[in-house]
Amino acid sequence: MRDFLEDLESSLDPREAARSGQRRALPKRFYKQVGVAETEGGYGVTLDGRPLRTPARAVFAVPSVALAEAVADEWRAQETEIDPFRMPLTRLANVAIDGVAANMQDTADEVVRYAGTDLVCYRAEGPDRLVERQGAHWDPVLDWLRTEHGIRLILSAGILHVTQPEEALARFRSRVPHDPFRLAALVSLTTLMGSAVLALAVLEGRLSAEAAWAAAHVDEDWNRDQWGEDEAATARRTAREEEMRAAARLVALMA
Repeated sequence: MRDFLEDLESSLDPREAARSGQRRALPKRFYKQVGVAETEGGYGVTLDGRPLRTPARAVFAVPSVALAEAVADEWRAQETEIDPFRMPLTRLANVAIDGVAANMQDTADEVVRYAGTDLVCYRAEGPDRLVERQGAHWDPVLDWLRTEHGIRLILSAGILHVTQPEEALARFRSRVPHDPFRLAALVSLTTLMGSAVLALAVLEGRLSAEAAWAAAHVDEDWNRDQWGEDEAATARRTAREEEMRAAARLVALMA
């Protein structure tokens, strides 16, 4: 199942697909008008009056008209070519329809496995300023999990593995959404940040996308402050942040 989540992440990030040699020449824009229409499964997008379909040829349908309108805007924004990298909501919805919907339980279980070794539970032994920075970003989220949901996760110093209580993971599992779109967003948030805890906090409105992204990169930012910035790494991080914000936006559009 880790491979399944990695495949999902690759499908969400065209730059990753390009690095894997999977990206093809961009198709030409073939339509003039983009619309939104009610469908049997919710709300769909039309291209010149014809229903949009997913890569697996399913009829594209999302739960809210706001999300459908946002997807339609992505299609309207395409110019001479159709560039998937500029259509993050479309790609994420396609993942929900074609991938997550058929693998709900396994996908949810894998997110819980991330929580079992979550980033926010592994603290540096030093220096003190890094330890303090980790605590400032991560402790409030863990406090929220404990007080709001009764989820108590154990912390570890350094790289020593800690096994999380089964009860805590079972409670975390109960917070995982049961619809494929919110679950697809949770998967994207989890894999892009490396933390199911931070992802859940975004999903449930405890953290903004900006705050969660900063929390996910405490260690990386510390190293950058000490050793300087790497331009290639910064470009990759910027691209991933755009994907993360798209996942957070999908959740907001379904509210």
